[in-house]
Amino acid sequence: MHGPPIPAAAVAVRDGRVFAVGPERAIREIAGRETQVVELDGRLLLPGFIDAHVHFLTGGFQLGQVDLLGADRPDELATRIARHASGLPAGSWITGSGWDHQRWGGTLPERSWIDAAAPDHPVFVTRLDLHMGVANTEALSRAGIDRNSVAPEGGAIERDARGEPTGLLRDRAMAAVLRAIPTPSAEEEDAALRAALSHAARLGLTGVHDMGSWDHLEAYRRARSAGDLTLRITAYLPIATWEKVADEVGRRGAGDEWLRWAGVKGFVDGSLGSKTALFSQPYEGEPHNRGLRVTDPSDLAHWVRAADEAGLQVAVHAIGDEANHELLDLFEAVSGETGPRDRRFRIEHAQHLHPADTARFAVLGVVPSVQPYHAIDDGRWAESVIGVGRAERMHVFRTIADSGARLAFGSDWTVAPLDPLSGIDAAVTRRTLDGRNRDGWFPAERVSLTVALRAYTSGAAFAGFGEDAIGTIEPGKRADLVALSDDLFTNGPERIAGARVEITMIDGKVVFTA
Repeated sequence: MHGPPIPAAAVAVRDGRVFAVGPERAIREIAGRETQVVELDGRLLLPGFIDAHVHFLTGGFQLGQVDLLGADRPDELATRIARHASGLPAGSWITGSGWDHQRWGGTLPERSWIDAAAPDHPVFVTRLDLHMGVANTEALSRAGIDRNSVAPEGGAIERDARGEPTGLLRDRAMAAVLRAIPTPSAEEEDAALRAALSHAARLGLTGVHDMGSWDHLEAYRRARSAGDLTLRITAYLPIATWEKVADEVGRRGAGDEWLRWAGVKGFVDGSLGSKTALFSQPYEGEPHNRGLRVTDPSDLAHWVRAADEAGLQVAVHAIGDEANHELLDLFEAVSGETGPRDRRFRIEHAQHLHPADTARFAVLGVVPSVQPYHAIDDGRWAESVIGVGRAERMHVFRTIADSGARLAFGSDWTVAPLDPLSGIDAAVTRRTLDGRNRDGWFPAERVSLTVALRAYTSGAAFAGFGEDAIGTIEPGKRADLVALSDDLFTNGPERIAGARVEITMIDGKVVFTA
């Protein structure tokens, strides 16, 4: 257990900070005549939610792109693209995300599915995990991908029986298409950010950890300068640019209470859904496929060491059990070489673990930055891809928490919905999206409501070195608060998903009210 009790009966706020916490009557006596009173009327008052892993500006753009989440048939995917294309000028790019081939039986999409849906547009839409995408013929042409193209290291180009690209690209092979898509203007980025901020406020988010880019950081800086941010952003930049990050921190500092940039993020492997997550054993039915290392191991080791020596926080994506094992070994080696300090290495996703590796997070002080919604999504099909034995070692939140590690929860938006209540429901119930597993998919890994709430508040704050100012409701901390329609502690787990955010406050100012 970390920190004070989660809910608060009443809170007094002064100058953007929590002044006092206690029973409603006592707080009313403290409040002066000039105090603004927000009546809770039985609502549950919590610290503002903090999402420890998002692609925030990408999500803002996706709110205006074709949305393929929930498409259950190939023709539905094509129909949504055609509908989106009908409102765009000929020749303009169509992008979007959210398709999941497991929803229609596992057949991977091909360019032929969408060529007719948007004959006058280049189209590139990614799987919900962002590690695989399908391009139509026009998009492949603009990217220069043909039968003679060679996939880059850490990527794959799917081909048909004649050797022609099908349009499906995995991991680093997507880069050629992404480079062909016009760079958004500053005005377009600012509009996307406004959309993302509004969406986040409605969901009770007062902070996010963005796994983004330098262009995204510039958009956040513009919003910060204009006073337009309505949540706190901790930005993690590509680990290959660690020298630029270190130079930036040396010249400008690491930011302020609204926007910080002192972390870097890298990758070991791909994703489970794309069969590019790195495992110690092959995928079911694919004896020669154990996944991909999307970053050269020597490069990753150099970047982690150099970034750590420069005083930057290091976060690295690892999905498969072998990827996590290798990354824990690397973190242990670097910690031993440079000596003890409060570095808070992070593993993003930590999805599949060797049993012996679960306790190493606490021992090494590594933050498990995990996304519980993935468990109820992946649980629909993971056993068919890696078998029951490995699936049981997947999303082991309870085991990691019981070992003493400090969980940080997030959504991985746009890979999953941004809504923290959906993630909390997933962690507490583990009821898969297909309606099966009513008692929970591998229910031994369910966590309590208190553990889930802490992971989405104080745990996420800790993961970004923000625990002194945010994450709990305590005197002196920033007044980042959320009021829910339902008391989750008395209504039971089955009511979590039905609760809604009614008030979101940051620095004591209401940024959303239902």
